[in-house]
Amino acid sequence: MTKMKYIVVGLFSLLTITSCDKFLTVNPKTEMTQEVLFSSQTGFTDALTGVYIQMKGSSIYGQAMSWTTIEQLISNWDVTTNTTEQRTGLYNFADTGVQGSMSSIFAAEYSVVAGVNAILAQIDAKKDIFTTPGMYETIKAECLALRAYCHFDILRLFGPVPSITTGDNILPYVTTLSKVANPQIPFAAFKAQLLKDLTDAEALLKDIDPITSYSLAALGAPGPSGSFNPADKYLAYRFFRMNYFAIKALQARAYLWFNDPAAAYTAAKLVIDAKNPDGSVKFRLGAASDMTAKDYALSCEQIFALYDWNLYTRYNSLFANGTLKKGTAETTVKTQLYGNTGTDIREVNLWELLTQSNQAKTYVFKKNKQDAATASLFTNDFKRLPMLRISEMYLIAVETAPLADAQLLWDAFRTSRNIAKTTLVADPLQLQTLLMPEYRREFFGEGQAFFTYKRLNAIKASVLWTPTAATINYVVPLPLGELVTTY
Repeated sequence: MTKMKYIVVGLFSLLTITSCDKFLTVNPKTEMTQEVLFSSQTGFTDALTGVYIQMKGSSIYGQAMSWTTIEQLISNWDVTTNTTEQRTGLYNFADTGVQGSMSSIFAAEYSVVAGVNAILAQIDAKKDIFTTPGMYETIKAECLALRAYCHFDILRLFGPVPSITTGDNILPYVTTLSKVANPQIPFAAFKAQLLKDLTDAEALLKDIDPITSYSLAALGAPGPSGSFNPADKYLAYRFFRMNYFAIKALQARAYLWFNDPAAAYTAAKLVIDAKNPDGSVKFRLGAASDMTAKDYALSCEQIFALYDWNLYTRYNSLFANGTLKKGTAETTVKTQLYGNTGTDIREVNLWELLTQSNQAKTYVFKKNKQDAATASLFTNDFKRLPMLRISEMYLIAVETAPLADAQLLWDAFRTSRNIAKTTLVADPLQLQTLLMPEYRREFFGEGQAFFTYKRLNAIKASVLWTPTAATINYVVPLPLGELVTTY
């Protein structure tokens, strides 16, 4: 493959309000100049809101990096013969359809990076226009952390297996908004820049983020009648933003990838131990009662999520109609994925057998199932795409903690899932083997299992449902061509 170069172009355009969503496009033919957009604090918050909306696009976390492409790599859904979806599960990266899917992800990730870089290019020079205390620091920190989040997923998908790296250039880490080509850099340099973004973001938010001082319930009910009444509502609903604890959670995920278990444990444990003013845990592990209340994605566990106003429609168009399904009977999933425990809250609550209009039976995943309407925007409203969850922090900590501490965390995790406690093994490789299938059970439909297999360089026999004809290849080739423009 010829050496690739990348131009990331991002100029903000028309800002409109649609229902309860704000929509911001990135377009080289600007209808709202950057000078106008970034002339006020509101302009900066609107621009960053637009970035979060970009992240819900179907080419990125609204579908490809959560439900479809990334899950098709490990055959989480039934597929039709001779389709792009089947060839994705066969790791046929030479197929034009598969290349198109991967190129769309690549472009979408760098497009989000372009959006945050456009904000970062202006924010320091415009620091004096911020009128709300802490808003400048909050916006800048979120941008740095989102830049790290997207670059990390680019690395995890298109970069090398982390245990097999060289000094060769791999990918660009884009920090400026420019028409100048961004060169690829080595793995070590990419890692250093990513961790620096997270460190800088953490320093900006550590002492000012409302999520460190208020409960999630208070943050979700801002106003004079509650305990949290911010000067600007942007500082509310911090669980829908790259907040301080989300930064620490992403650090834990990254340090684990970079084989720094001590740092991963420290970051994960900080999030696990986070407390509300009344001493209760800030992010609690979900339980059967949450799923009984139709909170299938366990909002209590979500450290950072994207709010998706259209999740009801998306669920019906992809899951309820049988487009994304696994098997035609319960045994495929309940026995092969969960071990037929009969008690696991995921096994019992997250799947249902549906009969389609053609009388076909389809076994359908319910994590994203929604009611058509809810009482209010955020109360009992579970239209959320999980990006970071406390259960992942438990699994990271179990893998990296001293054995006695790991056992306590493992017991707590398994109790929350209503499955029997088991004794951990001391050998690190055996422990990873034990945890590997748990990532698939826990993050089904969230796009994380493939990355676990890649991090551990799992052999084919360890990857459930891999087609017999497949040759596993965890390194997705970079998109073809000399130039990728994302805007």
